[in-house]
Amino acid sequence: MPRPRKRQVSLDDTPYYHCISRCVRRAFLCGTDERTGFDFEHRRQWIVDRIKLLCSVFAVDLCAYAVMSNHYHVVIRINRDQVAEWSNHEVAERWLQIFKGPVSIHRYLSGDELSANERDHISDLLVTWRKRLCNISWFMRCINEPIARMANAEDHCTGRFWEGRFTSQALLDERALLACMTYVDLNPIRAATARTPEESEYTSIKERIDKTNEGSLLTFTDQDPVGIPFSLKDYLELVDWSGRAIRKDKRGYIPANMPPILSRLGMEAKPVLDYLSRKEKPSFTAIGPVSRLKSFARSIGQHFIKGQSLGRGLCPERA
Repeated sequence: MPRPRKRQVSLDDTPYYHCISRCVRRAFLCGTDERTGFDFEHRRQWIVDRIKLLCSVFAVDLCAYAVMSNHYHVVIRINRDQVAEWSNHEVAERWLQIFKGPVSIHRYLSGDELSANERDHISDLLVTWRKRLCNISWFMRCINEPIARMANAEDHCTGRFWEGRFTSQALLDERALLACMTYVDLNPIRAATARTPEESEYTSIKERIDKTNEGSLLTFTDQDPVGIPFSLKDYLELVDWSGRAIRKDKRGYIPANMPPILSRLGMEAKPVLDYLSRKEKPSFTAIGPVSRLKSFARSIGQHFIKGQSLGRGLCPERA
């Protein structure tokens, strides 16, 4: 039985999450449907544009993304400190970029005289909106609903376009974050739709390599929590190394040019490659060291959490 989203997310444990939404119908989200011959490739840009818009509105930083033929991935950081600093006016203005809002809010922003009841109503709305602007479920909902409406209109049909629930994974330390971002950026290579990271269209890795839309992705920096706590050079080397190493006939093969970042983070090469070569959709609520997994389980009200064997290999406890 699916758990409530509030029992899968704990911002006190980590601000980093990996989210996936999948198309429920046989019809493609993107790409060309070989059965019908219809080309839906343009929908990839719909999703990228929507993600970028919402990251500019919500207190959400975009770490990585990949848009595939029937699903998409995002790795995001929720910035609770940022949303707490916004004024009431800024909260309202941000919310109105994606929703119409009641007339009273527009009057409030215009400085019109308001009754006591209107002021109380607006105060309640602003509290609600402030919470939603750092809420993963609302972020994903605001991506998926307009895309579904546009796709249904284009397909001349009604009904569900997405699976009822998106998948989310908590990334409990920097090693889990690094492995998951690499997993996301390598999706086109694993699906054999691209040969190299620089040819992987509609991914964050290509955007970083091309240096396009600078500022729309969370930057790599050693000054955590300002950005992702690695250097971009280390990350590009890891993605390139992993992409070359993930082969069916050489699973677990460790190339001689293993990126030094794995040694610095105490990560063994084989568990990293085993994780990156997984084909099924992620089945664990969280990824991280066992001690962090147990703490996360307590935070979301569980006695046990799956993924501890993965945590031991991918994110071993540090001395």
